[in-house]
Amino acid sequence: MEKVTQNAALEQVTAITNIRIFDGNQIIAPRHIVVKGESIISVGGDLPADATIIDGENATLLPGLIDAHVHTSIGGLRDALKFGVTTELEMNGDFTKRGREIQLKNVNDVADVRSAGMAITAPGGHPDELLPDGDEIPEFVLKELEKLSEEDRESMLAAYAHDHEEIPQVTTVEEAVKHVHTQVENGADYIKIMIEEGTVMGAPGLPVLSDEILKTAVTEAHKFDKLVIAHVLTALSSQEAIDLGVDGLGHLFIDRPEYTSRLVMSIAASGAFVTPCLVLNSSIIGNPASELANDPRVHSKLSSDWIDILNSSFNTFPQGNMENSFKNVMDLHRAGVDILVGTDVAPVPVPNLGGLAHGASVHHEMQLLVKAGFTAIEALQSATAKPARCFGLNDRGRIAEGARADLILVTGDPTINISDTLSIKSVWFKGVQQRD
Repeated sequence: MEKVTQNAALEQVTAITNIRIFDGNQIIAPRHIVVKGESIISVGGDLPADATIIDGENATLLPGLIDAHVHTSIGGLRDALKFGVTTELEMNGDFTKRGREIQLKNVNDVADVRSAGMAITAPGGHPDELLPDGDEIPEFVLKELEKLSEEDRESMLAAYAHDHEEIPQVTTVEEAVKHVHTQVENGADYIKIMIEEGTVMGAPGLPVLSDEILKTAVTEAHKFDKLVIAHVLTALSSQEAIDLGVDGLGHLFIDRPEYTSRLVMSIAASGAFVTPCLVLNSSIIGNPASELANDPRVHSKLSSDWIDILNSSFNTFPQGNMENSFKNVMDLHRAGVDILVGTDVAPVPVPNLGGLAHGASVHHEMQLLVKAGFTAIEALQSATAKPARCFGLNDRGRIAEGARADLILVTGDPTINISDTLSIKSVWFKGVQQRD
């Protein structure tokens, strides 16, 4: 994407007119907004005389979308923005505040990102089973580095070296405390813990930290006012995470035991949110995202490598079925649990991590929520206002006076037909219209 120079846009006044507006919660009556610099300065009202007018031609304007569960890279952040995903929330990786300062210096054509830093897991625990052996930089990372400019490559290598020169080992309560402190010092925006014994990932017997150690990590993170999100994929680990006092579940349990109703009530009573990543559950049970990959609105924006990834799948738990996930997410939704859109997409295209791609999978996730029983408006809320509220991102996720001008204009009406979110006409990031 080329981009209008940010500095030149700081005082520019733009009116986007003749539009249907979904404000993050609902369709509202006004038919235009006014943007100045990085912010929305009015919704409806008089049009400033000096405004540049953009006729929306009766399209629908949405807040920039938020992916509440990713593992990302500079390339991933670029792809996200092409699909109107203006914020990615990394759940294990290099994009803490310190990592952003190293990697994203002078990089403007990417989505915003927040990060947990390195997650708390047992030595040899998840996600080690997904990664190649040895200390060398994995081949798939080296392949991705070849595509970057020299400056981007140096930034990515610097961040990689920093985060891998001393990955904190956590085997005791003391080390759990130290790990939390390290992530906070690096500028982690929240903290992630792993509770994964491996069956769903095709690697049963993975080591998992004790409840005492994990509870210590949760308590320590809360001392810094940091949210704690748990990686869980089963009903049993989900209940364990809730008992530990986490603020959110980064996945939806893929099984549906007889005590599911009690678990749902427990999650609802705790106030925790859930990021189901239905796109991941679908991939885990062996479903490639081929329909998405074949959509011209998708394959025109992605590299052939990512299209190949969409046409594959994890396939580590083929005995699962999507009906269980659909029932589970609807039970949680009806119980009043905040459901957030997330994808768990990998930072670079990795053959064994199939069915997912940056940006595109956010739209797929909304489609699956609707298939499960959400209204289209509820699915849109889960990709905009709800994740912004749950993660304290008070400047985005909505179209309102004073909000950040992260916007996506789409043909059609996605509040009726959710697939229309992919019919993208324009994307604005911090008030700057992105150009293909």
